[in-house]
Amino acid sequence: MRILGIDPGIAIVGFGFIDKIGSKLVPVQYGSIQTEAHTDPALRLKDVYDATVQLIEKYKPDAMAIEKLFFNRNVTTAFTVGQARGVMILAGVQAGLPIAEYTPLQVKQAVVGYGKAEKHQVQEMVKIFLKLAKAPKPDDVADALAVAICHAHSSALHNKINEVVKR
Repeated sequence: MRILGIDPGIAIVGFGFIDKIGSKLVPVQYGSIQTEAHTDPALRLKDVYDATVQLIEKYKPDAMAIEKLFFNRNVTTAFTVGQARGVMILAGVQAGLPIAEYTPLQVKQAVVGYGKAEKHQVQEMVKIFLKLAKAPKPDDVADALAVAICHAHSSALHNKINEVVKR
């Protein structure tokens, strides 16, 4: 199963594709989508959407996992990131992908074993799980791979829940 993990944003979107082969996790491709500051927000959203569509078409994932929005003090940023999440989810749905959403706490719990883990701990565990020479940069990329790893560990349960909900 190929999983696309996404750490949403408007300036930087982290993405990571991993293959789950039995219990083994293999990195396929990872990086970031970056948009220009001081650009019309609608154009930035279009750039994020278009890049997401291109990545899905190129790497053909079987599922998309995206981090849920953590509401912080900056409401404007939260709304903009929420809009970016929306266009990425739309790209996934249009491609026929099942979409899974995980909170930062769930991702940290799945990857580190502790829901309040620090960024460097998540990065180190991503490096270990995927047998990478060094932790991916920027942080958003490591976070996206962590979301994909979380889904790899949770997908069987997630699929069963979806089956029950659809009945």
